Amino acid sequence: MALGFGIIGCGMIADFHAKAIADTSGAKLVACQSRRIEAAVQFAGRHGGTAYTGVAELLADPHVDIVTICTPSGAHLDPAVAAANAGKHVIVEKPLEITLKRCDKIIDACVANHVTLSTIFPSRFHDSSQLLKAAVDQGRFGTLTLGDAYVKWFRTQEYYDSGQWRGTWELDGGGALMNQAIHSVDLLTWLMGPVVEISAQTATLAHDRIEVEDVATASLKFANGALGVIEASTAAFPGMLKKLEIHGNQGSVVIEEEDIKTWSFAKMTARDKKIIEKYAAMTDTGGGAADPSAIGHAAHAKQFKDVIKAIKNGTPLAVDGAEGRRSVEIILAIYKAAETGKTIQLPLARDPVLKARKKS
Repeated sequence: MALGFGIIGCGMIADFHAKAIADTSGAKLVACQSRRIEAAVQFAGRHGGTAYTGVAELLADPHVDIVTICTPSGAHLDPAVAAANAGKHVIVEKPLEITLKRCDKIIDACVANHVTLSTIFPSRFHDSSQLLKAAVDQGRFGTLTLGDAYVKWFRTQEYYDSGQWRGTWELDGGGALMNQAIHSVDLLTWLMGPVVEISAQTATLAHDRIEVEDVATASLKFANGALGVIEASTAAFPGMLKKLEIHGNQGSVVIEEEDIKTWSFAKMTARDKKIIEKYAAMTDTGGGAADPSAIGHAAHAKQFKDVIKAIKNGTPLAVDGAEGRRSVEIILAIYKAAETGKTIQLPLARDPVLKARKKS
């Protein structure tokens, strides 16, 4: 029997959720919600389901088993908690929320109501990411030495001007890091383990009328002793494919989007050669480097399948609320390090105080 999905928020990312639901066995889109009835009706016309203008109305629909939250980042808390209190399972588009306190309120509500909570990080479900994670877990890198993530994308001024919430601390929660590079932040810490120390710099260099950064660099120290770098930007014309590098004293892997550019170990196997041949040129989109809509939904479908499996079989989620919280903590620490000029130790306090730095 298919589980019914309801989508809260009918913006661009909701279309990808709807397409992923359509491609997921055991899932059916039954409802959508937007504050503007015309937006909800149009969305339902494209993807099916009942259109609602109120969150409470959607949550009262007995056919809705799972709710996906597709509102702006700083507006995830209220609908997520309401869904949990209504006994619905919850999937939240990244980031889980924009402060640790708000993340914790969502997590606590889902625990209290015994419902599943997953944060959307589809990059983990790409074949290349899964292969890299297995290589790390198998110890093929020897001693991990470096873990680096580069997200040098481009967004026009028109992109930020297209919505009043874009580029604001209140609803975007940050810029190139919190909005664009968070997928790579998640992948990096999933592979390298916990971050314990951060120093950083951020700047707003190429966009007007935004409060948040369009350039950021951070230096990391991981709990295992390895070092790393995060570089993120929405001001790198024309927009480059994101890149992840993992290095150790017995191996190195470099992934660009979903393509494996380097797969080299001290002890190579026949399977390694097949991996190189198969995954050297997998990317068929720009990956969002210059166009936010230039992403696929196949990995979203894999994550939805994982959520359904967890609900039906009681298996652990690949990405739960705690996993979603971790990338937010790292990004907040980067902001704090850049703001104070100090090296920040992790874990952070439960709700770090960050000044909203507004561009004059």
